[in-house]
This record gives sequence, C-alpha cells and structure tokens, in this order.
Amino acid sequence: MTSTGPGDRPHIVAFGTHVLDVLGRPVPEIPPGQASIRLEQIRVTAAGTAAGVAVDLALLGARVTSIGAVGTDALGDLLLATMGARGVDVDNVVRLPGVQTSASILPIRPNGDRPALHVVGANGAVRLGQLDLGPLAEASAIHLGGLDTMDGLTDADLHQLLQTAHGHGLFVTMDIQSGPQALRADRVRRLMPYVDVFLPNIEQAAALTGLSDPVAIARRLLAVGPGAVVLTMGAQGSLYVSEAEQIHQPALEVDVVDTTGCGDAFCAGFLLSVLRGLSLREALRRATAAATLVASGLGSDAGLTDWEGLEDFLGAASVLRAPAFLP
Repeated sequence: MTSTGPGDRPHIVAFGTHVLDVLGRPVPEIPPGQASIRLEQIRVTAAGTAAGVAVDLALLGARVTSIGAVGTDALGDLLLATMGARGVDVDNVVRLPGVQTSASILPIRPNGDRPALHVVGANGAVRLGQLDLGPLAEASAIHLGGLDTMDGLTDADLHQLLQTAHGHGLFVTMDIQSGPQALRADRVRRLMPYVDVFLPNIEQAAALTGLSDPVAIARRLLAVGPGAVVLTMGAQGSLYVSEAEQIHQPALEVDVVDTTGCGDAFCAGFLLSVLRGLSLREALRRATAAATLVASGLGSDAGLTDWEGLEDFLGAASVLRAPAFLP
C-alpha cells in the first residue's frame, strides 16, 4: 500500500452489497390496520456495506469505483443515479434482469434505532463471472462490504476475488452486513486471513466469537488471520487491536437522529485516513467523526460534506465520557 497526502484522491474499489434505503422519522410505533401517522422527514439514500461506504468515500474526497449488482428496475435507476450524483463511478455495477434491486424500508424510532424491512434482491443473485474486476488493477485499496450476504458468490469466487486483490497489492478492509442472528460465521472466518483490517460492530463480533469482553473479542478475531481488528461500539467508541498495538477511541457527543450507515461512514473515514498517511489514532478519530456526523441526520450519508467539513467538526467536537472498559 502506498500512502498519499491529504490533498490527493486515492482510488478505492468498494465491492459488495448495494441497497436503496427508504427512511422515515420519527416513527414511535407502526400504526394498526390502515391508520397513519405524520412524519417529519422521509429520505431515499444509497446504502449497503459497499454502496454506503462508496458514497461516503467519494464525499470525503476519494476516487471511488463501486462493483456490485442492482436490478433493471426503477429502484436500480434511482440507486445508481444517487451514487453517481455523489461522485461514485458506477459503471461496474451490473444490471440483472428478472431480479429486483436490494432495498430496505427503515422506520426510524425517536431514539435513532432502526428496525428494517429488507429485500435481498440482486445482492444475493449476482455471480462473480458477471462482475468486471478490471478496476482492481488501478486501485490502491478495496473495501469488501457484505460478502457474507451474497449467496451467489461461492467460496471459490471469494478466494479468486481476494487473490486478485492481493495480486495487485491492494490494502483490504472488510465489513459484514448480517445481524448477529443471521451471521454466517464460518464464511466470515474463511475470509479474514485475506484482510488487512476487519471492521465489524460489537454485536456481530460477539456473535462470531461467543465472547462478551471487547478486548477478548478482538484478540480472538485477530487469531483467525486479519492484520488488525476494529470494533465499533456505539457510545463505547471503537477499539483497534493488532499484534503491535491496542487503541481505544472514545465516541463523540451527538444528538442522535438515526444510526443507519454509521458503520459505513466509520469504514470510509478510517480507510481514507490510512491511505492519506495519518497515524492509526488519527485515522480512528476521523472515522469516529464521520460516523458521528452521519448519526446527526437521516440516512447513511447524512451530515457528511467533504474532508474539510470533517476536520472542522472534529476540531469542535466533544468526547463522550462513556464508562471505561479498558484496564
């Protein structure tokens, strides 16, 4: 991996799930029968652990190519247009006839929680042979998002993808999409030896390991093979663990509107910071700032404007003094 300066635009490939989110807030309850409630806001955003990260990376100044699949439906049209308007190159997102674009309906509760109604759609149908991996030859890094949910990709496909990434010398980060109840732990573990940094949330990581202590969880995951593990833990901040060091980054204060996409923003902020040559501690600070900004509004790209805006926010932000868990 070759680091760049803060004014440069490293080329990053986002590979994985592409989802169109329809969000509304606040939704205190689902009304019975055919009753209705009036909301303050409804938005449509690009989401999924590849498309959401791609948009955030582009907003922060990276050159981004997204690789994945959508349908030939109006949802796909809207998703690609939304990503393109944010500066993402979507020429390598294939259109699959006969299958709908992956989409979610998210009624956001007043406290920011986000139950989801979801259709897997094209994310579960696409095969590796339908995707052009050519952009990997020109990129500096690849972010793998949601491979655990892409049932059309076999273990052999994933091995080929990761071997191709390593053959081009790419820095590899990975996040997963499934919640703890649906997590395919064996598949995720098989991917981790190919990954430079694995970035699950604490609930996913606990499900993968059967442990509850964050440090023990990170150490157990590290033993599976990634170069480093970063756990995102909401109000508890984040935890970076490698063989060489352990860093706890506190959360930042925010009036939470919606937690959708906070993990995607964290991944984007961390990856771009590392590529721009920042220290790990500074990369974690910017990742936390990106996630915090997203939590302040509705949808997976809320609050993010550009790198300068991120720096300005970080300079004024206050650390959330959550209970300590590290010795």
